[in-house]
Amino acid sequence: MQTHEIRKRFLDHFVNAGHTEVPSASVILDDPNLLFVNAGMVQFVPYFLGQRTPPYPTATSIQKCIRTPDIDEVGITTRHNTFFQMAGNFSFGDYFKRRAIELAWTLLTNPVEEGGYGFDPERLWATVFYDDDEAAQLWQEVAGLPPERIQRRGMADNYWSMGIPGPCGPCSEVYYDRGPEYGIEGGPEANEDRYIEIWNLVFMQNERGEGTSKDDFEILGPLPRKNIDTGMGVERIACLLQGVDNVYETDL
Repeated sequence: MQTHEIRKRFLDHFVNAGHTEVPSASVILDDPNLLFVNAGMVQFVPYFLGQRTPPYPTATSIQKCIRTPDIDEVGITTRHNTFFQMAGNFSFGDYFKRRAIELAWTLLTNPVEEGGYGFDPERLWATVFYDDDEAAQLWQEVAGLPPERIQRRGMADNYWSMGIPGPCGPCSEVYYDRGPEYGIEGGPEANEDRYIEIWNLVFMQNERGEGTSKDDFEILGPLPRKNIDTGMGVERIACLLQGVDNVYETDL
């Protein structure tokens, strides 16, 4: 499946589910805290924080992103880029965990002829924040994932923020098992080269303050509403669906 089709299927899926399609923002925003836009949710931060009223309850976009720190990973892994496209869906107080999981799972596993990506459900894993019993249960109820393919992880891996003060929350990531030729078994906790992250569902419900690392920052309190912010890696999906070994061998 070519990348343009991957993007189209993503947007069609969420527009058909009632989301408003929003164009990619400039990678340079009027924000003194960010050098470049590094996630699809950046243009929606005022809505998450309750500073502005969103013009729509839900949205979807494919955002061009730049993450300069990822240069340290390029060449070490086969899945990192400094410039990439993040496909996302967003809810501003409309739906929360259950619907986010339903929408992601449906797109990933529905047959290609029905508008999905056609991934084998038996090769998909999920991670959740260590105390997020609700998300772990929903993956079993909604997706039918067995408990042994749901792993719990800590702040550094499964509590998302932009790396600066702003909205944050526990997250749940979806991984695809590429097979034993890519490494040892044991899920994402054991090997993220074999088990490649393809989608991150952030349950954006809190506001964070200053901090020194991904797992060392103050949580100031709850946001005005519970939101959803997700990011799917377009290049990684293309890599898997096109049957190539790394993100630099796709049609992009």
